Amino acid sequence: MIPVRLDDYREVAPQGSLELLTRLAERLRGRRFLHVSPSRYGGGSAEILNRLVPMLQDLGIEAAWEVIVGDPEFYKVVRALEQGVAGEAVPILDEMLQAYGETAALNAGKFLLEADLVMIHDLAPLPLVRHRPRNGHWIWRCHADLSQAQRRAWHMLRREVIHYNAAIFSMPKFAQRLPIPSLIVHPSVDPLSEKNRDLSRNEVQQMLDRLAIPRDKPIVLQVAPYARTKDQPGVVQAYRLVKKYVDCRLVLAGGGVSDNPEGGAVLAQVHEAASKDPDIHAVVLPPDAAREINALQRAAAVVVHKPLQEDFGLSVAEAMWKGKPVVGSYAGGIPVQVIPDVTGYTVNSVEGAAFRIRHLLDSPDVMARFGGAAREYVRRNFLITRHLGDYLALLASRM
Repeated sequence: MIPVRLDDYREVAPQGSLELLTRLAERLRGRRFLHVSPSRYGGGSAEILNRLVPMLQDLGIEAAWEVIVGDPEFYKVVRALEQGVAGEAVPILDEMLQAYGETAALNAGKFLLEADLVMIHDLAPLPLVRHRPRNGHWIWRCHADLSQAQRRAWHMLRREVIHYNAAIFSMPKFAQRLPIPSLIVHPSVDPLSEKNRDLSRNEVQQMLDRLAIPRDKPIVLQVAPYARTKDQPGVVQAYRLVKKYVDCRLVLAGGGVSDNPEGGAVLAQVHEAASKDPDIHAVVLPPDAAREINALQRAAAVVVHKPLQEDFGLSVAEAMWKGKPVVGSYAGGIPVQVIPDVTGYTVNSVEGAAFRIRHLLDSPDVMARFGGAAREYVRRNFLITRHLGDYLALLASRM
């Protein structure tokens, strides 16, 4: 984990928020808060826990973080369950779940599960609840959208979830009906991480030079994995409509290509379009592309995020933190992040996206006003300091 102190955020957090967090933490010193997740690396829960856990420790909380580990059969079952809760029709048999439960039992014997609050993240460690001690409050933190879950997959998972004291979702519409309390905690961005920290103009320019992207025209940017649900072809269509009136560049940046046939097919579509237009740039990002994403977002004039399906879509808040207006779809958590006519626009068609992008590119004063409002909205609602306060409040509720 990266050493992180709460005081590091004094210049970026809302005024007075750090003092409130410190006063709340003083009441909780010495309490044990255990997190268990599928991994220490990558996006989602791992990215935020790498920062939140050291911050909790800095506040005097006995915060710990464990990672569940299993064999290939275990990960095969987890992948099938993830596909099932995403709505895909995958076969999930009772016998498949044996490795799921056995792995949980093996890991439970290695973890110190005694804690005032135990937070289990996502699907892989979910069955650990079978081994919970009598004391302690257990919460399942679901980072995915369960609204379209395959019935059988959700039925199997629900048998585990009902043994928790509560469940946390990122949005009310992501949840399934449960007999236990369902809580809402929005994800957050870390303004001091490599993906979001301030970059100098020279750093941004060096990165764009490395990616072979000129800055002679306004850049319209979408950062998303190459996948059909992210609708890169739709963004290209919107760009073409804008290009008739405003000379600009389109940059599509994302991963998900090397081991994903679907991603490769989408990238091939984009490359076909780009071959006829030198102002379309298809960038394939490496798995750890934090600095690339940071530089691209800072170089962009307008950021577009127009997926057909999405979880929370935190890349929207990341772009807004950099003072960029966002044109987004209504999918997932995007409408919670974008305030129409204040920080950007939400749209439901290619034509609508093109109209809003063109309007912004034609109105530098509007872009600047929206960008300033976007950064302040993220500061007040989606920074990691707010996330820390949510978790401290959960721990305090167990007093």
